[in-house]
Amino acid sequence: MNRDVIINFDILNKDALLIVISGPSGVGKDSVVKELKNRAGQFHFVITANTRAPRFDEVEGVDYFFVSRTEFEQMIKNNQLAEWSHVYGDYKGVPKVQIEDALHSGKDVLMRLDVQGAKKIKKLYPFAILVFLLPSSEKEWIARLQERAEGQGRDVDMDIRITKVKEELDTLGSFNYAVVNADGKLHQTVDTILAIVAAEHHKLDHMREKITE
Repeated sequence: MNRDVIINFDILNKDALLIVISGPSGVGKDSVVKELKNRAGQFHFVITANTRAPRFDEVEGVDYFFVSRTEFEQMIKNNQLAEWSHVYGDYKGVPKVQIEDALHSGKDVLMRLDVQGAKKIKKLYPFAILVFLLPSSEKEWIARLQERAEGQGRDVDMDIRITKVKEELDTLGSFNYAVVNADGKLHQTVDTILAIVAAEHHKLDHMREKITE
């Protein structure tokens, strides 16, 4: 046996992944991200900026950066945002520095974005893995929206929401995975997402890229 031959079995993808948790309003994106924070120390979480008022359980600099409309518009003017949108009367977006710092952290990077934001990030970072969250049924989705609106002391315009969600479902072809986040099954949802991340690290696509370089 030739002992001078070196066999390299170190072929798993150890590069940091960029995972985007997305989906329509009311599918539980925030709950999923919070549970991921509780369950795994492997992620660097990107914090987005938002002009809406904080909800009762949200913490500045942890869940979002809550900024004024004037501050946000200045960030747009200064080209400080990787992506931004104006949804339901509020601005939301991702500061570029957040993404760059995250990608240099050595950890898998996780972002929570609306559907349009996820598509914009995919264009900027084609290697991003987009996960589309879904409710288990239309009935469950409507109940969630109404419950959240009541908790915030406001009405919800279902006609606008239904039109919006139909448009967002039409974009599923831009996403890599769809995961159902059913009521009472948050742990299963997170287990599925963690399994997706593990599987992505075991894909051999990156090897094909190296061979063709």
